[in-house]
Amino acid sequence: MTTLQRDPYDPHAARTSPDGPVTLDRRDGPYGEVVLRRRGAGSGAVHEIIANGCFLMDTSDGRSERLLVDAALAALPADRTEPAVLIGGLGVGFSLARAAEEPRWGRITVVERERAVVEWHRSGPLGAISARALADPRTEVMEEDLLRVLRTAPLRYDALCLDIDNGPDWTVTESNDGLYSPAGLAACRERLTAGGVLAVWSARPSARFEQALLNAGFEAVRTEEIAVARGVPDVVHLAQRAA
Repeated sequence: MTTLQRDPYDPHAARTSPDGPVTLDRRDGPYGEVVLRRRGAGSGAVHEIIANGCFLMDTSDGRSERLLVDAALAALPADRTEPAVLIGGLGVGFSLARAAEEPRWGRITVVERERAVVEWHRSGPLGAISARALADPRTEVMEEDLLRVLRTAPLRYDALCLDIDNGPDWTVTESNDGLYSPAGLAACRERLTAGGVLAVWSARPSARFEQALLNAGFEAVRTEEIAVARGVPDVVHLAQRAA
């Protein structure tokens, strides 16, 4: 339920401090609190998503979120036509927008468990990034828990591009740990077609997760990096189901 009493996208919405970010919307849902904030104004404004007090992502860059999709497509067998991709986590929309820009993708499914995030795209400020992709006839948005979809969905995908945490070692909610467990990775493998690609975004490299992918029966396990201004690089962990 929205806790702000005024229009959540009002430019004069509540501030955390006189010079701090503007809180555009704050909601309490089944997985905790999610907040949409804006820093700056006009064309230079940056929107950011906070979940349970943990910074998730913002609109300042997006290179690694685009890499998540590009690297998965590049790793697929060359003869794969109109591959189907499942994007786990809508976030600020960079991964979805990138997928929709690429005509080679066939079916594009986005799984997002937070209704607030979906609404920020459909009728809020994040639509500036995702509106064209959401209107693409290839795109389907599922408001559902990702792990539940991976375990029960009747369809298979050529690529799974997952970005629901700050990484396998830095989850947003405790329940997300299940995605990176042996059972969760087995569900990912079973949801992929033969030769399909699993791509997982992370705010830092994880040798432990690379080993977990190998233990789960994946092949061609590797990590691609995107340098950031400060600190360790963002990375995309990649692995393939045996052909």
